[in-house]
Amino acid sequence: MTEYRAHFDATISFVNGGNLEATGFRLDLPSKDVEEGDVARLLVEHLGLALVGGVEFHSLAIVEEPHRGSRGVVTELLEPPARARIVDLSHTVRAGMVTYPGLPEPVITPHLTREDSRGRYAPGTEFAMDVITMIGNTGTYLDSPFHRYSDGGDLASLRLETLVGLPAEVFHLTDALERGIPSSVFFDRDLTGAAVLLHTGWDRHFGTPAYASGSPFLTEGGARHLVDAGVALVGIDALNIDDTESGGKRPAHSLLLAAGIHVVEHLTGLVDVPARGARFTAVPPKVEGFGTFPVRAFAEVP
Repeated sequence: MTEYRAHFDATISFVNGGNLEATGFRLDLPSKDVEEGDVARLLVEHLGLALVGGVEFHSLAIVEEPHRGSRGVVTELLEPPARARIVDLSHTVRAGMVTYPGLPEPVITPHLTREDSRGRYAPGTEFAMDVITMIGNTGTYLDSPFHRYSDGGDLASLRLETLVGLPAEVFHLTDALERGIPSSVFFDRDLTGAAVLLHTGWDRHFGTPAYASGSPFLTEGGARHLVDAGVALVGIDALNIDDTESGGKRPAHSLLLAAGIHVVEHLTGLVDVPARGARFTAVPPKVEGFGTFPVRAFAEVP
């Protein structure tokens, strides 16, 4: 492969004063098709300089020449690596939506309308300020230990490293024959520190009467296995992590939250997330003395 280098004289100035002169400098390039700005960035990276105000070239020539190992040179300079694909896994919160039958629906009312704001600000400037009244169990939400236990950690206590960029282990269970998800489903994977996401396909019923009954759930045995495996978070795209038709028993909530494992319910869109390789994020606001709140859950898929 043909390699190229830049030959130049340059002055490097700094935002806090002073400058650095480079005379007869040589620098590896990723290709011959570079602009002065590309060479300037590579020079700064190669020298490890901070607070650079600008680079002025007094002469600059691109020549065919073998590389010498300059720092900061990447062949993808002109073609940056593709960003991860973001998959939104959250339901949209809107006024009047039904998340869990029997719980209050969100109510959105104006505090300051755009029309009223026009009399308070300069011509052409207007704002809307609204009030939303809703239960924490709205849309796609996260349960903290405080949701289940009076002495458990509340939303404000949750560490971000347990909520952001978790390795996602997705279990696609849309063809399961039973409602309850057993521990044996998880035996083939190392789940330490992972966000275990249960894709049941039940989100297709969200917002309809069918969502309320017959929903898949995590069995007590499954929850015990995930606790023992040391997972960070468990999420499901169904009505509840527990069986709501079991007469009030909530073993999955009890076991997971006692172990400090976050629970995310009412996910959606898991069909678009691979079984392995993605990263999962679900962060609630930092509310003290509160146990459950909606999140913007998403997966980053390479």
